[in-house]
Amino acid sequence: MSPAPAPLHIRQATVDDVDRLADWAVAMALETEHKQLDPGTVRLGVRAVLDQPGRGIYYIAERAGEAAGTLMLTYEWSDWRNGDWWWIQSVYVAPGHRRQGVYAAMYEHVRAAAQARPDVCGLRLYVEHANANAQRTYESLGMADAGYRMYEAALPKR
Repeated sequence: MSPAPAPLHIRQATVDDVDRLADWAVAMALETEHKQLDPGTVRLGVRAVLDQPGRGIYYIAERAGEAAGTLMLTYEWSDWRNGDWWWIQSVYVAPGHRRQGVYAAMYEHVRAAAQARPDVCGLRLYVEHANANAQRTYESLGMADAGYRMYEAALPKR
């Protein structure tokens, strides 16, 4: 029987994490959506969140000092609920740390933080239709399909 993995530590990302976060975002887009992102654009996007906290926040899970995964939160105001939805985005768990509770630990960290804030009405995320593994993970943590389809109208790069 193999020893239990070391406990996870969840921390807020800093500017020192920009390269890792951008690399993981590029890897996640390729793995889950078969999209090749421009690494330079992604690095600027990650840095924009870290420089302007109103845009969101990144968390990093570490095990024995090694970065194991990340997620980003962004915020959406709900006039129906007079509160913010926290959107979980940019989820990535490094291959060597998968199926070891990394996402579950990050989710629990975020859920507890949200529950402690009266101005947060809930957590949301979106997932690719074909990503059945991720859907099972989210459902196992108590999340449910909200019944929405997502539409977008991308604007040309300016």
